[in-house]
Amino acid sequence: METLRLIVGLGNPGSQYALTRHNVGFMAVELLGSQRRAGWRLEGRFESQLAWVQVQGNRVLLCQPHTFMNLSGRAVRKILDYYKIAKNRLLVVVDDADLQLGGIRLREFGSSGGHHGLESIEENISGRDYARVRIGIGRKPGSAEREISNYVLGRFEDSERGLVELVLKRVSLQIERWITDGSAKAMNDFNGVIRLEPPIQQES
Repeated sequence: METLRLIVGLGNPGSQYALTRHNVGFMAVELLGSQRRAGWRLEGRFESQLAWVQVQGNRVLLCQPHTFMNLSGRAVRKILDYYKIAKNRLLVVVDDADLQLGGIRLREFGSSGGHHGLESIEENISGRDYARVRIGIGRKPGSAEREISNYVLGRFEDSERGLVELVLKRVSLQIERWITDGSAKAMNDFNGVIRLEPPIQQES
């Protein structure tokens, strides 16, 4: 099991939360799984939906905790303990309202930044020393600093979805790079901001 890695996408279970901004972590691991035709299965003992994939010879477990966001760490701890996965083989994918839409930021460790899912993981595994990919969702223009609940639980606007698709594809590639080459290479190659180029106007 030396090559086993755990990739956790954070979100909330249930159709009412599907495709919301707060669920981009779920969306990222779903894309990674679909690229490998992974079969997802709800595992009650881990309070999670899980899928197994191979990435260039590395065994990888994809996870969507079904505890709801604020209790995500409970599920993560159960899986780490059962499979004896070290924290340096854990990667968490999460939304970040303080990062602009289109932004991607992988770090080897760090604070929760006020994100309740990361707070729960930090509390349950007793540390911040695990990798995380933050996917920028931005903030609603004119909103108060912390009054963002309705915004993060809302779905992306039609005008945003093309950019979100590009970001998720890039995050999928970054996760693969993290698995095969480590954090430094994955950060250097994929951290940054993606912007949609405006369509070229045809001269009449």
